[in-house]
Amino acid sequence: MTTFEIVKNLCSERKISINDLEKSLGYSKNTLYRLKTQTPGADKLKAIADYFDVSTDYLLGRTDKKRYYEITEKDEKDIQKKLEEMISGLNSKDGYAAFDGQVLDDMDEEDKELLISALENSLKVAKRVAKQKFTPKKYR
Repeated sequence: MTTFEIVKNLCSERKISINDLEKSLGYSKNTLYRLKTQTPGADKLKAIADYFDVSTDYLLGRTDKKRYYEITEKDEKDIQKKLEEMISGLNSKDGYAAFDGQVLDDMDEEDKELLISALENSLKVAKRVAKQKFTPKKYR
């Protein structure tokens, strides 16, 4: 996929036209259409990436990962490992604090699923926020 096609898809997601993007960035008309045949300069590429909050590598088609702080497969494995630790702690009487006076085995299935889902989502959000906050600028 070319840089122009990627930019066009990002515009479609935001429901704006290429011309609207050019106006927002202060570019002359048809500037972005030149991306079909030319490689953009670093300044234009950075401006477009900042506008859409995506990485420049994504715009150039080098990666499918739009943002540096997205959860990777390794992050997903780490989250699942931590979740299993938490669940095993909930299952033991001397582990984590019992949920409403019950351990996980004593809960009905719906409550158990809700608790596990909430824990998993919390771990994912925490991982994403930590990546946003603590990733050095040179790796973004």
